[in-house]
Amino acid sequence: MKSLTVDAGDERYDVLVGRLEDCRSRLLPLAGGNPLVVVSEPKVWGLHGARLQELLPCDPILVPEGEAAKDWPHLQALIEAFTDRNLDRSAAVAAFGGGSVGDLAGLAAGLFKRGIPIVQLPTTLLAQADSAVGGKTAIDAFGQKNLVGMFHQPRLVIADISLLDTLDERQLRAGYAEIVKYGLIRHEALFEWLEGHGAALLDGQREYREEAVWQSIAAKGRSVEADVTDRNGIRALLNFGHTFAHAIESAAGLGTLLHGEAVATGMVLAFDLSATLGLCAHDDAARVRAHLQAAGLPVTIAETGVNRADLLPLMRSDKKNAGGAVRLVLTRGIGDAFLSEGVDESVLGDFLETAA
Repeated sequence: MKSLTVDAGDERYDVLVGRLEDCRSRLLPLAGGNPLVVVSEPKVWGLHGARLQELLPCDPILVPEGEAAKDWPHLQALIEAFTDRNLDRSAAVAAFGGGSVGDLAGLAAGLFKRGIPIVQLPTTLLAQADSAVGGKTAIDAFGQKNLVGMFHQPRLVIADISLLDTLDERQLRAGYAEIVKYGLIRHEALFEWLEGHGAALLDGQREYREEAVWQSIAAKGRSVEADVTDRNGIRALLNFGHTFAHAIESAAGLGTLLHGEAVATGMVLAFDLSATLGLCAHDDAARVRAHLQAAGLPVTIAETGVNRADLLPLMRSDKKNAGGAVRLVLTRGIGDAFLSEGVDESVLGDFLETAA
């Protein structure tokens, strides 16, 4: 069992990397003597629900799989389910699934009675390595990714690597993109490690998966502690490639591409733009492209199937923007990302027209 404590302003919580069975004593008190209300989706619950129920009584609420769950009607239905159960503010709800389940359940928990505790039990590589930590919750709205949301820190996070054994290859590769991100923004040594061990991680070697998840969680925890509500620019670095990625997801139709697939393309675009602007070496951009491509991830706009002319208008609505400027996380090289003050739209538009 590995444990990390995250100090997120007024909130303090543990992130555990280990087997669910070893965490029973941490889960039982959070249920408040009642069955633990678990928000999950049918596939995950079918694969792993019995295992969780062997640890403690559970009351499952099932939502649709993937991005389809992140909308107003499902948020309302989930809050209604909480109301039907008459949950009080001391009773924790558990999110048992991937990033979309965590986003939806976290937002519903944050809104219900002005906030009830949420426990994150992530079952995908992307959620374990990234989205389960940090308290960001959201739904999609008006065709835009994560437009409506809030910060609602979890009470506890448990990442059980064995849950990844049933993950399909596409989801696994999408999660891998977020792990690569941590190497690219501040940890060149992690990226170098992934170049040597990423293939084994994807092939199923648990020790490499655990190490990659642990390193990502540690990096995320440090960023969250330094910038809890994403206001001073430190946490914004975690959005490396995401301004491009969210525009790509929206242009493709939310749910068409997996988030990590769009992030892989977005990170390559961020490196290519940085190289075009003379901020980093073209060799670094080529190295990143080659690694993500070898991992089976899309690395070009053409591979995503979107109309490149749709991207710039969508990028104008990114949350990092200020004063009308498109503020991108760019890079001076592998492990040296920074938040730009803004990229001239004509330069960005020209880049998008000709980018691979």
